[in-house]
Amino acid sequence: MGITIKKATQTDAIFLAKMILQSSRAGKKDGLFDLLFETDDDAHILEKLEKLVQTDAKSYCHYTNFLIAQINGKDVGTLCSYEPRISNKDTFLKALQEIGCCEVIKDSLEIYFGCSFEIKNSTLMFDFLEELEGFLDVGVLKTLMQKSLLNARLRGYTKARTIVEIGSLETELLYKKLGFSVIEQKECEEYRELFGRNGIMLFEIEF
Repeated sequence: MGITIKKATQTDAIFLAKMILQSSRAGKKDGLFDLLFETDDDAHILEKLEKLVQTDAKSYCHYTNFLIAQINGKDVGTLCSYEPRISNKDTFLKALQEIGCCEVIKDSLEIYFGCSFEIKNSTLMFDFLEELEGFLDVGVLKTLMQKSLLNARLRGYTKARTIVEIGSLETELLYKKLGFSVIEQKECEEYRELFGRNGIMLFEIEF
């Protein structure tokens, strides 16, 4: 069962939206985009996310930041890597405004960004490392990570980081298995009230 990796294009928006929603929930009832789009209608959320990955503002959700894993031509996994100097809070807000999100999202975003770490521009960030059910343990996520780290080396990076919610045990174990280590942890009461998780952990890998 051969795994191939390709760069995402606009035509992959539907699949990327599905993986972003799956990743943002991470076992919770509601993730960031459930709250931002103020609905429990998955079809509506996915429609918004399809637009979000294609905005002019290149937020961290933009399709150009993604790699997609395929098996026999079928999309089975994703990994996003982005540069904080380009894809930051401001570009995320601009992207949300492009797809018609109103001012009320700012309260939720303030809590979301309030429980965060200072990210240096010299570090590459990873997010949305996800795979479809039925393709676990066939090496999809490891292959995605290996390809992303190779690309990062070619771009001159020596470190990469990712943020994992406290209590998201499967994701935590996955990143540790891939060679990441926890370097910082932050607990936030407002974050717990909003998302049901005590806070976040910052993972890092050097390569």
